[in-house]
Amino acid sequence: MSSNKKLDSPPEANSPQKVPVPGKLLVLEGLDGSGKSTQARLLLRYLSARGYRVFFTEWNSSELVSGIIRRGKRKNLLTPTTFSLLHATDFADRFERHILPPLRAGYIVICDRYVYTAYARDVARGCDPDWVRSLYSFAVTPDRSFYFRVRVETAHQRKVAARMRIKHYEAGMDLGLSNDVTESYLRFQSLLKRQYDLLAKTEGFTVLDAEVDIETMQRQVRSAVRPLLEGFPKEEVLLHGD
Repeated sequence: MSSNKKLDSPPEANSPQKVPVPGKLLVLEGLDGSGKSTQARLLLRYLSARGYRVFFTEWNSSELVSGIIRRGKRKNLLTPTTFSLLHATDFADRFERHILPPLRAGYIVICDRYVYTAYARDVARGCDPDWVRSLYSFAVTPDRSFYFRVRVETAHQRKVAARMRIKHYEAGMDLGLSNDVTESYLRFQSLLKRQYDLLAKTEGFTVLDAEVDIETMQRQVRSAVRPLLEGFPKEEVLLHGD
């Protein structure tokens, strides 16, 4: 489902809803190469070591759907609409089985990507922003959403340095932005960054400078999380990678 709306048009409705649960939901968002996954793992270890019950989950990891998504990507079969619907299904399955139950049980849930990933990626691919949000209208509002803001060029340099292959959909090759993978990647990631920058304003993200070193970023994350932990109970720790 494509849209005639401008990519920088603000959404009209269907933001995540605040649902009273005893747990805490922490979300980390950003471009690939921003360092958010590393920071999520470090935060998991930090909180676990201090006796908090913590549950970790990441994007596109549902046992029900992830295999279908991988096959579709491998064969380059996903249109923007099917891409959006499959990832929404993946998220819905994980939300019902691996996000909401721990929150209700009083855990701190760390999400390496949340609904905002879909808001950015799907809209950058031309999907209607209000339609995309309607797919995730059941989601709850995070207690803290971190956005690791990084220049597209820096993210690309990190991938090259790590010898990570740029994938077809990651580069936006399905959109016909360029026949050159690197050029397409830079253009598509720039579209994603524009969406994330807009979301940072409308959704109240805690914005961190992802150009700094890992230790500095982690200190900033911990500092922002500490106020949420005041009076939060420490019990037996559960470590679970979804």
